[in-house]
Amino acid sequence: MRERVIERKAGARIAAGSLYVATITVLAAVAAWPIYRSLSFLILVLAAVVAGTAIAVTARALRWPAWLTALIAFGSLMVLGVPVAVPSRMTSLPEAIAGLGEVLWGSITAWKDLLTVELPAGAYRNLLVPALIVFLFGITAALLLAWRRPPTAALAVPVGLAMVAFGLLFGSPSVSAPLVLGGLAFPAPVETAVGALSLVVSLVWLAWQTYEERSRALRRAASASGVRLSRSRGGSDARRMVLGAGMIAVSVAVAAVLVPAVAEGAERTVLRSGVGPDTALSTAISPLTQYRGNFSEPRSGSVLFRVERTDGAADRVRLATLSHYDGETYRAVDPRGNVDAGRYLRVPARLDAGAGATVTADIRIGQLTGIWLPTLGRVQSIAFEGARASALADSFYYSGDAWGGIQVADGGVRAGDAYTVTAVMPSGVELSRIDAPGVPADQVEAPESLRRWVDEHVEGQGGAALAGLVDLLRGRGYLSHAVSVDLEAPPTWLSEMPGYVFESSASGHSLARIDSLFRALLDREAEVGGAELPLVAAIGDDEQFSVAVALMARELGFPARVVVGARLTSDDGLRTCDRGACRGGDIVAWTEVQSATGDWVPIDVTPQSAVAPQTDLTLQRDPQNETEVRPENAEEVVPPDPVQQDAPAANDSDDEAAADLSGLWAVVRVSGIALVIAGLLLGPFGVITAAKAFRRRARRRSEDPVVRIVAGWDEYVDAAVDHGQPAPRTHTREETAAGFATPRGILLADRADRAVFAKDAVTTAESDEFWGIVEQERRVFSQRESAWRRLMAAVSLRSFTREISPKSAPSGASRRQERRSRRRDGGSRPS
Repeated sequence: MRERVIERKAGARIAAGSLYVATITVLAAVAAWPIYRSLSFLILVLAAVVAGTAIAVTARALRWPAWLTALIAFGSLMVLGVPVAVPSRMTSLPEAIAGLGEVLWGSITAWKDLLTVELPAGAYRNLLVPALIVFLFGITAALLLAWRRPPTAALAVPVGLAMVAFGLLFGSPSVSAPLVLGGLAFPAPVETAVGALSLVVSLVWLAWQTYEERSRALRRAASASGVRLSRSRGGSDARRMVLGAGMIAVSVAVAAVLVPAVAEGAERTVLRSGVGPDTALSTAISPLTQYRGNFSEPRSGSVLFRVERTDGAADRVRLATLSHYDGETYRAVDPRGNVDAGRYLRVPARLDAGAGATVTADIRIGQLTGIWLPTLGRVQSIAFEGARASALADSFYYSGDAWGGIQVADGGVRAGDAYTVTAVMPSGVELSRIDAPGVPADQVEAPESLRRWVDEHVEGQGGAALAGLVDLLRGRGYLSHAVSVDLEAPPTWLSEMPGYVFESSASGHSLARIDSLFRALLDREAEVGGAELPLVAAIGDDEQFSVAVALMARELGFPARVVVGARLTSDDGLRTCDRGACRGGDIVAWTEVQSATGDWVPIDVTPQSAVAPQTDLTLQRDPQNETEVRPENAEEVVPPDPVQQDAPAANDSDDEAAADLSGLWAVVRVSGIALVIAGLLLGPFGVITAAKAFRRRARRRSEDPVVRIVAGWDEYVDAAVDHGQPAPRTHTREETAAGFATPRGILLADRADRAVFAKDAVTTAESDEFWGIVEQERRVFSQRESAWRRLMAAVSLRSFTREISPKSAPSGASRRQERRSRRRDGGSRPS
């Protein structure tokens, strides 16, 4: 009767723990859904539930140690990883093997990648691996802990809350849409519900655990003292339960209503919030790389932002300041990861913008997207407006050195965002009047063609020399925003330029593109010579010319940077925003150089578009070399095949060999990853099996026959213990063999006793025969069990620890054997 009560209590504890873990798993899945928003995530959660539950049930039934349970869970992660976490790799066996490497590598790196990728992530690459780890290991650990008795069972609560926290911390900074019921709006309903329910469920389960443990303690005390417990509940217990439930309900209700209302409009702080702005800057595409896209349709005519009101003189709006050039792309941050003085930081209430004329402007975002925020001059203060005002203020970062700001709130700016910016416009400095301060030695080296062109045309020194080169370059350049256009339906920028003759121009601003620009100038000058013919040859737009001017400035000793933005006014007839409405076609780029006094001077670089290149007008010169007449008696010699004609074939063969070697390396790499994974999975089992084989070999090779027989008996007992039999404590060898119930176990016990206690000498032949019987009995243990149990026995560590196991804690098999003995004895208990 007492055993049935104990089993019923254990069943209730397991059922309650399972219900708690199931509820927490559902809440964790709801919290993590915004991260992925895909069917693959739901399949992953279902697979993790099935696998985690199976591992927990088996570990409890077989009494696995913690290390073995963790190892089995890791093996399940590898098995499930490719189908549910990297489903794109399930196309072929080689792809699946490569997917195992992605699962293993993703368990380390995918956490960081999940914070930088745009949400929802779906099944992109291996970003589902963190979710599989959280749910598989979380469910397994939570179940095993929840099925234990207090206080150990309470550890299931932090595990469950950690599962919920995964979705809340790795999710988006923006919250769910408000829930409107009647005339009331409840902000962030999903996040509030998940947090409140997680708290309530955990508290209720802990309260139930405490109540059960208290009841058990009272029953134990009553049994020891003989005092009979009353079955009726007192009024104090009822009042205590009602009061506790009321306190929990009131606390949760207040938190669910007041906290979202107070935090309305604020950006939710998650782990993703901590990766900006450095990560946002390093992953953002350079606006100079996307410059040509502003002149495509319909972006060319779309209003990106408006400068609606301006108090003071402002001639330019800045989008992005690009200070680092690596030979391929101009960026806002150093591609080598160096943190410099221009690092973007959060803006306090007011910045010290220095001396200059103050200007205030209201800016409203239209079709502009991304992190780059339009600003003026050196920002002094900025005040955001609208529904996202608080979130925009918290996510605005500004660089006082770069004079540029970024907005990382939920991916950047949106249509309708509005703010008022107060800035200081520095006093104008003429380029021709500044001196060069010198540039660092680690700058990218300019192309040889650019250096040659500068050397041939530079006049004077300092700013005057640079101003002359810029004017010359712009005059010999020609504006073009595309490789090709449809002349029957020309783009907006072309139709707004009457009389314009289209010339093709490639995009990009790499060193190779700049080199082609100056080679065209040098080639044209060589063709024309000293004739009075047009020298226009460099075709491009602000993307190429801003970088070209920056490289020229560095050649003359000026630090330089490129700015992408728009002009509000211009004295040179250059393109400007129409009454403050800046369209895609109004976006320009210019170069800024720093003087010896620290002032940054802007330089317009847009090439002219009035005189088109005339490559057919070249000067025809008389030949410089006389024609050599071959004598009549000269013999014609047939030259050998040129070596150059053979070179491509050799190169082709080399490329094929390289391709073959690269394919071989890929196979070797994938095979290595597979071997490493196999080693991680099977290595511990192999070590245990090898240790048992070494122990058996050492026992069998003892020189003394008596020691060999005693060691053989120990091997027999160890085999039984590994197969689940109780370890002997105070039993004799015959009692132990009788409990193991093998065909020749009694014989082994008798011969082991005779070898130890008899006076007759034991021969080597007798010890060998004894070991032969031991091997037969070991096989008997294996034949009794299933294949799975045989595998578990092979890697069991019970035989290594049976001598140090506490005697006061008999195994389940010992207790079952004791109960059977009691029933045979008529139910009497030992005194």
